[in-house]
Amino acid sequence: MTPQRLTNEAFAALGAPDLVYVRPVTAAEIIADTPAAALRGYDLSPQQTLFAVHRADGERLAVLGDRDSAVAAALAHELAPVSVH
Repeated sequence: MTPQRLTNEAFAALGAPDLVYVRPVTAAEIIADTPAAALRGYDLSPQQTLFAVHRADGERLAVLGDRDSAVAAALAHELAPVSVH
């Protein structure tokens, strides 16, 4: 049996469109991926741990300061959060 590759869209549809995952990220990751103008007004230490909410295909939807807030934000938007370690 030959393994098949899924498109991002097909992978996202596997867990239903409402499934998201929450994972810890360093502020350094966010700083590297975000335009400087969007970070104005935020005091981030590169070693700081934040929590990101991602769609099943990996697209980052939000970044929050703690895990409980990330889960609450997902639930407030009628999404089904799961944790990734």
